[in-house]
Amino acid sequence: MKNLDNYAVAVRKPDHEIIIEKGEYRSLSERYAICRMPIFRGVVSFGESLYIGMKTLTFSSEFFEEEEGEPDKVEQFLTRVFGDKLDKVIMGVTMVFSVVLAMGLFMLLPFYLSYLLKPLIASHAVRTAIEGLIRVGIFFLYLVLISQMEDIRRVFMYHGAEHKTINCLEHGVELTPENIKKHSRLHKRCGTSFLLIVMIVSIFVFMFIRVDSLLWKLVLRLLLVPLVAGISYEFIRLAGRSDNPLVNALSRPGMCLQYLTTREPDLDMIEVAVSAVEGVFDWREYQEAMREGLIED
Repeated sequence: MKNLDNYAVAVRKPDHEIIIEKGEYRSLSERYAICRMPIFRGVVSFGESLYIGMKTLTFSSEFFEEEEGEPDKVEQFLTRVFGDKLDKVIMGVTMVFSVVLAMGLFMLLPFYLSYLLKPLIASHAVRTAIEGLIRVGIFFLYLVLISQMEDIRRVFMYHGAEHKTINCLEHGVELTPENIKKHSRLHKRCGTSFLLIVMIVSIFVFMFIRVDSLLWKLVLRLLLVPLVAGISYEFIRLAGRSDNPLVNALSRPGMCLQYLTTREPDLDMIEVAVSAVEGVFDWREYQEAMREGLIED
C-alpha cells in the first residue's frame, strides 16, 4: 500500500506472523514541476510504481527463499561477485527483462501481425485498429494462461484483498476482515484497467504514425509508449474521482477484466492487506475526517 511518500508491504510468514516493511519514496513530482503536469505525471507515476513494486516483491520473496535451504552454486557465485548489491542487481535485470518482454509481446508482435495484412487491407486506420484488437487479444490470452498457475491465483487473491480493503476504507466502514469481505473486489483505479486503457489509447495514437519506413514505424511506436501511458493515466485518474455515466461506461471494460486478475481472498489474506494499510496511515483518523467533512475521499 502507498500513501503520499510512504509505502508499506505486509507479508505473512510460514509461521503465520505478519511482517510489515515500511519505506519512504519521494516522488519526482515533488522535486520537479514538469513532473506534475498532465501526461508527464502519468509517465512518472507508472515508472515509480514499477520501481516500488519490484522493490517490495524482492522483499517478500526473501521469506520464501529462507524456507528453501542453502543457496545453490549459481547463487553462491553471484553473491561473491555482487555481494550485498545482489538483490538490487537482480531487481534491475528483472525490470529490464520484463519491460523488453512486454514491449515485444504487446507492442511489436501485434504490429508485425497486422503489417502482414497490408497486401489485403490498404487502409492504415483499419490495420491500426486490427493491431489494437490483436494486442487486446494477446493480453486477454496472457491473463487467462497465467491465471491457471497456482502461485498466480494466490497473487490474484491478494490483489482482490487489496481492492476489497480500499473499497471498504473509501466507504467509511471499519476495516475488519468480516466487513471487508462484503465489498467488491473491483476498483476503478486498478492497474489492470490502466493496462487495458493503454491498449485502447494506443490505437488512436498510433494512427498518427505516417511514415513509410518499417523500422521507423516500430521505433515511433516504442517512443510513443510514454505518451500513451500518460494519456491513459489521466483517464484512470478522472475515473477514480468521477461518477459521470459516460466515464463509468468507459471504465466498465477494465472493471470486467478485473474478474480475471482478482480472486476472492480468504480472511487471512485480508488481514495482511489491513496490516499494509496500517503501515502507511491511521485509517480510523482518515474515516473520522471523512465523516466530519474535512476530506472528500
